Amino acid sequence: MRLDRFLAETTDLTRSLAKKALHRGEVSINGIVVKQPATQVSDEDRIEWAGQTLELIGLRYVMLNKPSDVECSARRGLYPRAVDLIDLPKTERLQTVGRLDVDTTGLVLLTDDGQWSHRVTSPRRRCAKVYRAVLAEPLVGAALDEAARRFEEGILLEGEEKPTLPAQLAMLGPCEAELTLYEGRYHQVKRMFAALGNRVTALERISIGPLTLGSLRPGEWRELSEAEVAAFV
Repeated sequence: MRLDRFLAETTDLTRSLAKKALHRGEVSINGIVVKQPATQVSDEDRIEWAGQTLELIGLRYVMLNKPSDVECSARRGLYPRAVDLIDLPKTERLQTVGRLDVDTTGLVLLTDDGQWSHRVTSPRRRCAKVYRAVLAEPLVGAALDEAARRFEEGILLEGEEKPTLPAQLAMLGPCEAELTLYEGRYHQVKRMFAALGNRVTALERISIGPLTLGSLRPGEWRELSEAEVAAFV
């Protein structure tokens, strides 16, 4: 890797600022000051700048308990972004693995590993995602049986060409539902209940595959273990 690129990867410097730091003699490789941006570096080299030894960040895998009024977006908008809650270097590289609406809470995964993200979100993988929804109207009796049947068979949502994949519905109370999906269409949970003539007033994602929120409180995050990352390979 070129030295100027290494500096941009491991610090807050842009490539142009990295070149200026090099020209000022601020960077050393194995104790020797180097000023050439095109100098090639390897994992065995000890590279120092501003009194600190630099290391490549590598791939990160993070889980977050997203609060309400937080966006799963790379662009800055009206609300704070999920990446703004993560205290790691270079968080702008992290992408959410499937989005939650701004008013939906719960489990969000973030990574800079695009292939891993695809494995988690691809409908072909049939990765289960479990949501808890509070409904505006009770769902009981024959209406509940009909809803469970339609969810299991798949619902053709407005504007879609294919019905949803089979989903499982369980009621935790007259107005509290737990829904297991194997895909992630736009506003899918809300649209599925709307197709039944009901409305979701609160929504939380509680698990993705084997990962659950556990003891994470809203706004808290942690990095995944190697075993948790490997569970999606």
